Amino acid sequence: MDDLTAVRELEADVPALSDDARSAARVRLQHAIVQEGRRPRALSRRLMLRVAVAGTATAAAAGGAVLVARRDGEASSPGMTTLSAAQLLHRAAGKSRADGTGTPIPRNDQYLYTKTYITRTYDKTGKTRTWTDESWMSVDGSKPSWREEFGKVHHDPPLGKHEVRWPPTEYAKLAKWPTDPDTLLKGLMWTGKNAPEAGAMAFMNACMLMEGPRVMPPGLEAATFEAVAMIPGIRLDYHDVDALGRRGIGVSYPKITFSFVFDPKTYAYLGLRLTGSSAKEVDGEWRQVNWYHEMRGLEQVGVVDRIGRRP
Repeated sequence: MDDLTAVRELEADVPALSDDARSAARVRLQHAIVQEGRRPRALSRRLMLRVAVAGTATAAAAGGAVLVARRDGEASSPGMTTLSAAQLLHRAAGKSRADGTGTPIPRNDQYLYTKTYITRTYDKTGKTRTWTDESWMSVDGSKPSWREEFGKVHHDPPLGKHEVRWPPTEYAKLAKWPTDPDTLLKGLMWTGKNAPEAGAMAFMNACMLMEGPRVMPPGLEAATFEAVAMIPGIRLDYHDVDALGRRGIGVSYPKITFSFVFDPKTYAYLGLRLTGSSAKEVDGEWRQVNWYHEMRGLEQVGVVDRIGRRP
């Protein structure tokens, strides 16, 4: 049984949450993802399902075709073409497959290397902070890992036998995930496709999968984009600029604070954009303060033999 199936089957064994509990959990999860989402936490399977169900916002469908630039022009040029969010994602999937040709399969004794550049701009003050984070994650989780999280170094011990990370960072577990977009989408939903929160849950889980740090097995990144393309309500966001200053077009979902960012000419995946805040509990209620916009640009991914080495 793969991890996605195992998690979905837990739904029947999880008591329903009250509206108040769901609202409070949503704020806590959103804050944790924004503030510390880069850290792959070890969670029990029951807790994973509770958090995911509670933390994903329900959203109404929206979308439609919109105008984007030609591959050789700007959005203001006369040669604009009509491209939907779904079409953009399919082109990004094709780009991913082309770029992934020849990527070596890592050995269990190696490390998955990622380098991410982050910019965060605070709404109230306009102040911008930047970080360049690097991570060396053990391919099979059997060795200690080394990663940076907003400039702070963390030394992670090897995974225990009963620890579960979701999404997994272990390559062998990711390699078992389906690369058929329909099957993958069902797994990302964690619930029936007609459930009110199904689309929002699938979109958020896809963002968490792409947030890393991890190296994708062949076809999984492309399948993720194609799965997201089937979610009703996805939309295009213009004028996104990623953390490395690259102009991009975002794909978002209503009321979800994360969005994917792609190069408008090559359709290459550039990283994630998000809106975040600090969470503060006042009189028993969680309130979000100090809002900011953040871009996480994926700069480099690879496989290396030891911590400290770069591709």
